[in-house]
Amino acid sequence: MNSLILTIFAKLIIWHRSWGMSMITPIGRERRKFVNQAGSFANYAHDSVNQKRKYTNEPYMIHPVNVAKLVSVCHSTAEMIAAALLHDVLEDTPITENELRQLFGDETTDLVVWLTDTSKPEDGNRKVRKEIDRKRLANAPADAQTIKVADIIDNTYDIVKHDPKFAKVYIKEATDLLKVLDRADETLLDYARKSICKQSQDLETAANTE
Repeated sequence: MNSLILTIFAKLIIWHRSWGMSMITPIGRERRKFVNQAGSFANYAHDSVNQKRKYTNEPYMIHPVNVAKLVSVCHSTAEMIAAALLHDVLEDTPITENELRQLFGDETTDLVVWLTDTSKPEDGNRKVRKEIDRKRLANAPADAQTIKVADIIDNTYDIVKHDPKFAKVYIKEATDLLKVLDRADETLLDYARKSICKQSQDLETAANTE
């Protein structure tokens, strides 16, 4: 990949946590309302169950917004950005697939469904469940895989920062998952691989200096 493109993209990734919602929609004005409605609905859904970010107790919506911002850096559609904002709604809130289809249509909802884990505790331990979800995501369409890569980038940032011990487990899982997300946006995928590799090396260095 062209090094200049990757450098510029890396800067955009660094900025992704400070952009405002108005900066994440590289789409026509007529589609911005659709994206903003998705964001408002996702915020309502997560707030309805008082969901917070695990390590910081911040509003959960910070994470979907970060994912949507990353997706918007790619060649994304309004439906992709809306799905990024909604990607945890089916998994973490009482909202149903049918309700999403009525409100946001099939294209957006299909992406959210792909991004919703189907493994259950009764399927086995964490390793078994992650394998089930990984095999399913390997068959996901390119747009869903791109959103998942963005999800991995943002989650890795938080976990490495706040829980270095668990980060070693998560990074192994994320690395294995990235291997099957080969239809995702090439630039985002390349950044995720390099970023996770660097964070893994930093964790090893920190462990060796303790």
